[in-house]
Amino acid sequence: MAQERAAGQLLQADEAIIQARGLVKTYRLGASVVRALDGVDLTVARGELMAVMGRSGSGKTTLLNVLGGLDRPDAGQVLVDGVDIARLNGRRLPQLRRQKVGFVFQEFNLIPTLTALENVELPLRYAGVPRGERRRRALEALALVGLAGRARHRPAQLSGGEQQRVALARALVNRPAIVLADEPTGELDSHTSAQVMELVQRLNRELGQTFVIVTHDPAVAQRCRRVVRMEDGRIVSDQRQEE
Repeated sequence: MAQERAAGQLLQADEAIIQARGLVKTYRLGASVVRALDGVDLTVARGELMAVMGRSGSGKTTLLNVLGGLDRPDAGQVLVDGVDIARLNGRRLPQLRRQKVGFVFQEFNLIPTLTALENVELPLRYAGVPRGERRRRALEALALVGLAGRARHRPAQLSGGEQQRVALARALVNRPAIVLADEPTGELDSHTSAQVMELVQRLNRELGQTFVIVTHDPAVAQRCRRVVRMEDGRIVSDQRQEE
């Protein structure tokens, strides 16, 4: 069974989860126009573990937001698992994000009055999943990140690393095609950061989960198999490496 699963993952490895072509995004700052994305092309294959690096203002967070449908490009096209997100209007875009994309942020973005379990349940609640089913799936997601025993704790009762693992469980609970993470270790010390990235590597390796991680930390990028570097809204290098 394990061999069949591994073979299936290999067959899917070249399938594109994200295809971005000619992405342009500009912002106005006073009298100036900043070109945050300047004709970016990027393909993310199923099962990839990718880091996007660059200095502040290089466009890496803007790229992540556009790929995840949190922001719209001024020009260009983004396909997420074969769906052109620029053509989605009204409820269809949020619906696609819930179904296809998981998000992890630097500051965790957990609701302080909810338990870890309730925080992980939130995407399922928005998706209309019945209570019993969402409770079961949320507990499974917490177990996946090693926090089954902390399900009833609120964020203030958890360490920074535990909070980020709760955020990761929340991103995974809808079984997304891709997880987009913006500086997921930025609030963590080096030891805790390494633990979170070890978990990301395991999820990528064992489940075939696709990750795109924006980071400024070389230690985080070193754990990814592909590193894309950005400058001034453009991709300037795209390299594959051994974990």
